[in-house]
Amino acid sequence: MEKLKPTTANNSPLTPLTFLERSSTIYGDVPSIIYNDTVFTWSQTHQRCLQLASSITSLGIRRGNVVSVIAPNIPAMYELHFAVPFTGAILNNINTRLDARIVSSILIHSESKLVFVDYASRDLVLEALLLFPSSQQRPLLILIKDDEETETISTVGFISTYNDLITNGDPGFNWVHPISEWDPMLLNYTSGTTSSPKGVVHSHRGTFIVTLDTLVEWSVPKQPVYLWTLPMFHANGWSFPWGIAAVGGTNICVRKFDAEIVYSLIKKHHVTHMCGAPVVLNMLTNSPNNKPLEKPVHILTAGAPPPAAVLFRTESLGFTVNHGYGLTETGGLVICCTWKRKWNLLPATERARLKSRQGVRTIGMTRVDVVSPSGESVKRDGATLGEVVMRGGCVMLGYLKDPEGTANSLKNGWFYTGDVGVMHEDGYLEIKDRSKDVIISGGENLSSVEVESVLYGHPAVNEAAVVARADEFWGETPCAFVSLKDGLKEREIPTEKDIVEYCRKNLPHYMVPKTVVFKEELPKTSTGKVQKFVLRQIAKDMGPLKKSRL
Repeated sequence: MEKLKPTTANNSPLTPLTFLERSSTIYGDVPSIIYNDTVFTWSQTHQRCLQLASSITSLGIRRGNVVSVIAPNIPAMYELHFAVPFTGAILNNINTRLDARIVSSILIHSESKLVFVDYASRDLVLEALLLFPSSQQRPLLILIKDDEETETISTVGFISTYNDLITNGDPGFNWVHPISEWDPMLLNYTSGTTSSPKGVVHSHRGTFIVTLDTLVEWSVPKQPVYLWTLPMFHANGWSFPWGIAAVGGTNICVRKFDAEIVYSLIKKHHVTHMCGAPVVLNMLTNSPNNKPLEKPVHILTAGAPPPAAVLFRTESLGFTVNHGYGLTETGGLVICCTWKRKWNLLPATERARLKSRQGVRTIGMTRVDVVSPSGESVKRDGATLGEVVMRGGCVMLGYLKDPEGTANSLKNGWFYTGDVGVMHEDGYLEIKDRSKDVIISGGENLSSVEVESVLYGHPAVNEAAVVARADEFWGETPCAFVSLKDGLKEREIPTEKDIVEYCRKNLPHYMVPKTVVFKEELPKTSTGKVQKFVLRQIAKDMGPLKKSRL
């Protein structure tokens, strides 16, 4: 057997790009994309992507170049997930909510050669290019116009429009296959919960693995109707641009998240699946139109530990919630709270508590563990804190132009996530905090996530986030930032004292917030993660608490 070696016949590079051609053959006349009154079939999407790739290549884009996109969940954004890597180039999606300074730094750092710009981000990108140093070559710009109303938008500074590239492209274009499945395919910058995002590079192989892995774990059937409530620019929509192609589903695109619009689209298109951070679940449950669904909708949530109270409210409306965990560095979800049938017999509140845990590794991951600073596995007692580490085929290749950051994250055969968690006796993982968010009060390690989960149980609280505030006696104490639900009567509006007393009834005293700050809305990234570095700065500017011994 030692003479049997890999050959071209049995060792073709893995890539999710092959899913599109297959779907065009099987589901050619099935709707692939629906956006307002626009409908494309899988056959049309395949042809459009080839024409687009042909035109991109004619602009001088070659294998290994970076092509950036800054757009919401519109058909162009979906198509570019195939068209850009079809040219051999590396796809770089940029968050539409970033300011010009950060957009400029990403374009410079990535050495982007071409940028596709949605008309709503036109001024942002033009401003970002003005911040380029004179020595830095500026990328070419392509303008994405949405409909007839955007036809009058100026194209000054742009070399072409998106539709013109498709019209002029070759539908018989022979797309550029990866030489190796380890070739880079994606460049994603971390979401912005910290002030300095890093460029995460993923290969064709890793993207292929995480795509199929997620479909299997979530039990996605053939031809689902998928509503794009999760931004595609966030970790490539957790791999679902390729995943929905793999199963011949229908992508319902929506430019902006709005709870009322989401409910109307669910009803109109008979949506079966959607994804979103816990903030999306919170918005859906707090919407005045949150009537129980006519048919169940599967919703996959991740991005931040979801409070059990939010999960409970979401499922009471008829959503079937699955909870997972992943990072930009894993290309999607690699840990999932895989459900056990026996848990269906438990009370609803207990089911929600169990579902709020992150869970176990997906089948595509090799190992997941929680380790102490010495690298040893922590006790499986649900209480001993450690750092979450993992290894598997979809872990990133590394950080772009950051060998030190890569070495610090990929070491000892593990990817060190920077997340703090516990391992329960049943082998299920639960995230307690980011390492930088752990509050050390009087020598006790305090999880901000646990305090937030209790705050979400208060009937008047809409959003909650907890950070450390300096304390002259304890060193640090919890500082809670909360926003309140709309439509509260005056007698229902809590005071700082009310919030503190509520926490005293539900938490150990050392975990009770010593400060409560009411805000109209908490600062968040476009994917719904609270920007705690902003809140930490606010708490720092407030100065230390004095003599807070209680």
